[in-house]
Amino acid sequence: MESTVTTERPGYGQLLRTRGAWTFLLPGFAARQPFAMLTISIVLLVQHTTGSYGAAGAAAAATGVSMALFAPYSGRLADRYGQRAVLVPGVLVHAVSGLALTALALAHAPLWALFAAAVPTGASVPQIGPMVRARWGVQLQDSPLMTTAAAFESVTDELTFVVGPLLATALCTALDPAAGLVTEATLTLVGGLLFAARKSTQPPVGADAGHARVKHASALRVPGVRVLAVTFLGIGSVFGGMQVGLAAFTESIGEPGLNGVLYGTFAAGNMLSGVVCGTLAWKIAPQRRLVLGYTALALTASALWTAHSVLLLAGLGLLVGMCIAPSLITGYTLVEDLVPAGARTEAFTWLTGAVALGQAAAVTVAGQLEDRLWDGAGFLVPAAGTLLALATLAALRSRLAARPQTRTVARGVGHRLPVTVD
Repeated sequence: MESTVTTERPGYGQLLRTRGAWTFLLPGFAARQPFAMLTISIVLLVQHTTGSYGAAGAAAAATGVSMALFAPYSGRLADRYGQRAVLVPGVLVHAVSGLALTALALAHAPLWALFAAAVPTGASVPQIGPMVRARWGVQLQDSPLMTTAAAFESVTDELTFVVGPLLATALCTALDPAAGLVTEATLTLVGGLLFAARKSTQPPVGADAGHARVKHASALRVPGVRVLAVTFLGIGSVFGGMQVGLAAFTESIGEPGLNGVLYGTFAAGNMLSGVVCGTLAWKIAPQRRLVLGYTALALTASALWTAHSVLLLAGLGLLVGMCIAPSLITGYTLVEDLVPAGARTEAFTWLTGAVALGQAAAVTVAGQLEDRLWDGAGFLVPAAGTLLALATLAALRSRLAARPQTRTVARGVGHRLPVTVD
């Protein structure tokens, strides 16, 4: 397959002119929406049908936990059998189970029945981000545009987190409480099937890969990956705590429609800082950069529970969002240094799963706090999650030392989802 290698200075415009890029970028963007729409859609629907944020958070948590546990295995199967072989049955299962969850919630089914539908819904969330990055690797190979592609994927992920919650909230509040989940299932099915249909850009598998398949130990055996997983758990607590906290806050002031706007402001800060990080040539070592960035994240997240007005909450949310992207991008940069190329896809999916698991735990705890304490008590979860993760990161930062034989990537690489660079 033809690669795009050039001596020109890498840039986003040049990247997007890569042959065949748009054929997987557009359907891939649609199929990425589950990660951004799924949790908030479940929270809004189940809270509407049960009147309990605790029940809503528990149902959403079941989805997040199953997604976290199954994501690494989905990536491993895609590496072994090809993306199409994993995607086609996966999106079908996701659509069916998501619609079943919607029907059960509207029928006021017991919580255990919601759990039974939530587990396959989360387990079948398509890992489109890793697959897009793997396709960039095939298209670009050793091109200097690989770093630009990784930064571009970071911005795309953040744009998803701007569009997804806004779309889900608008559908659930203005149209019908079930509209968010129905739309999410539809986008996943259509986008996933269109993405899978583009076989020409799919990475080769098996004998066609051009190299022997080498067995390797689990990426979790790398100490630095375990430290990063804890760090990403804390970031997941911010996403989950913000979703429940903002929903409860806007409901308490009689303006539920502002939920999507406030969460969109938070996600916009995340996206904008991701754009900047992807264009900078950092002189600070990534280990130190991660500690500094995560300290800023913990401090800003710890102030959320004090906000008692829409404007103050919007401003704090914007700052929290601006602190998340640098931490995530730096964490993924460190994976490239710590993990051999043959295990990076698994490593990135473990970190993606850590974010999902932290989000799942956060929506559960935040939902209970909202039910039992005051409106906005759910914001205590991001504070606790990031402070605990920061303490772990500071104590074990020496384990993030790069392997001597590994090249250090100067600029930010992909965010939240895996990237394979051989």
